[in-house]
Amino acid sequence: MRDVNRISRLGFVNCYLVREDDGLTLVDTAVPKSSKAILEAAGAAGTPIRRIALTHAHGDHVGSLDELAGQLDDVEVLISARDARLLAKDMSLDAGEPDSKLRGSYPGANTQPTGTLTPGERVGSLEVVAAPGHTPGHVALLDTRDRTLYCGDAFTTWGGAVETTARMHPRFPLATMGTWDRPTEIETARALRALDPTRLAPGHGKVVESPGPAMAAAIARVQ
Repeated sequence: MRDVNRISRLGFVNCYLVREDDGLTLVDTAVPKSSKAILEAAGAAGTPIRRIALTHAHGDHVGSLDELAGQLDDVEVLISARDARLLAKDMSLDAGEPDSKLRGSYPGANTQPTGTLTPGERVGSLEVVAAPGHTPGHVALLDTRDRTLYCGDAFTTWGGAVETTARMHPRFPLATMGTWDRPTEIETARALRALDPTRLAPGHGKVVESPGPAMAAAIARVQ
């Protein structure tokens, strides 16, 4: 089982460095002013950051994108096509999408994506998994080598319990307060549980080993 290189900011906001043959993939960029900690972690890993993969466009996940892009030469910046619009501060909804309010912080970024995260495709060893609900274009990333699931804000583990962000968690309500459409989020939670990941690496909280039963219990609490 590979180690998960988690970088935690402010005690509850995570991003991750995933080692590939050609360097590192950074999953999310945390809050603003996180670039120093991220680059120090990459330095300790002894290999450069080659790409940044963003699970979604909320400010606590894209907050240090511009800082990092300004310091990393030729870094790829990847996000779903749908959330790329939110990164560009286009807050319109598509025809057929639930008419729910877009919640949470969308500060945008000056950095332009160099490519897209398309469900079913791979970025190195990471398979892109559609995970809408928290935002319209939210994605998760499944490491095909050991089935670690980088789930963004589809689930949280802050406060000790695995929870879907379709349900208000009194110990950590912020992620649910930022969720766009709760019925869609519940369907995503079911789909991610069906992947049977070996580890759950969330945007908020600790990495959880063998998370399947806890994910199922979280879904049951919503239902």
